[in-house]
Amino acid sequence: MEKKDYFRIGSILKTKGLKGEMNMYVDFEGLETIKLDAVFIEIAGKLVPYFVSSIKYLQKNAAYLVLEDVDTIEKASALARKDIFLPNKLKPKKKKQEFTLFDLEGFTAVDINEGVLGIITAVHEYPQQIIAAVDFQNKEILFPLNEEIIKGIDVVKEIVTVDLPEGLLDVYLD
Repeated sequence: MEKKDYFRIGSILKTKGLKGEMNMYVDFEGLETIKLDAVFIEIAGKLVPYFVSSIKYLQKNAAYLVLEDVDTIEKASALARKDIFLPNKLKPKKKKQEFTLFDLEGFTAVDINEGVLGIITAVHEYPQQIIAAVDFQNKEILFPLNEEIIKGIDVVKEIVTVDLPEGLLDVYLD
């Protein structure tokens, strides 16, 4: 199980009551549309599976979560402040009009001159622009995501074609 095969849906904030119920912060929109049979909780850098007994959505970013075999406050307390993940195959597909530059995370960046740069590991928003991060030749390369740089996006193959400014890679590799 590699973490890249999973997406974060939120985190456990704290326990609620004495029977293992937990307050969950939900940071993934549309989670209530996914049938949750099991979740994966990150413990010591590894994703550990838990079966879901019940989940109650309170408001936009909050839910009560009950997991099988987590039936005491002690067991629930051990999971507090841990991130919760689901397999990528459960991630709802976005409609074309809902696709944003932030959805390019995980896509392969291909420069028209250099070829494959690597997988976009993060997309950052700064006041003036949106920046993509790629690990290229064991160095993190940052480049802007805008109409000048992006030459094409293949959503099916998860490839973004870019034309990086001349000398940009040299700045990072020298």
